[in-house]
Amino acid sequence: MPSVRDAAYWIERLRLEPHPEGGYFRETYRAAEVVARAALPERFSGPRALSTAIYFLLPSDQVSRLHRLRSDEIWHFHAGAPLMIAMLEPDGRAREIVLGPDLEHDERFQVVVPAGCWFGASVGAPRSFTLAGCTVAPGFDFGDFELGERAALLRMFPREEELIARLTSVMP
Repeated sequence: MPSVRDAAYWIERLRLEPHPEGGYFRETYRAAEVVARAALPERFSGPRALSTAIYFLLPSDQVSRLHRLRSDEIWHFHAGAPLMIAMLEPDGRAREIVLGPDLEHDERFQVVVPAGCWFGASVGAPRSFTLAGCTVAPGFDFGDFELGERAALLRMFPREEELIARLTSVMP
């Protein structure tokens, strides 16, 4: 076992796979019980698990690109460097919350990203990583995941050009 647990250690140990938004993940929980489509808000296209959970690891040489979900997502800090979670809210406001262990410096062990909010993340220290957990309710479904397109986001949030450029890719 290495004396320093780096990103490669956690990726192998937790059997993480590349995530479409950037970083690595593995689903660790999917509730056996399901919420029927008729009991969910209209934004959902079908039934969903009550809740899901994943491990998510982001190395500092990658970003979690701006995306949004149809469900609330709760991020939980596990290890590594602080994670900067940037949010572009439906009302046009932008904010950044730091997920991390240093409560004396306004870091938080948990961050809630509301449904429909565009968000992305970057690691707060070079040559590092963040290991987090993400819990989604109603449970995650890739049909509820929308990756942000830079030009469209710039039209919606013209004052957030730097943030959008940092957390998106140019689409061909």
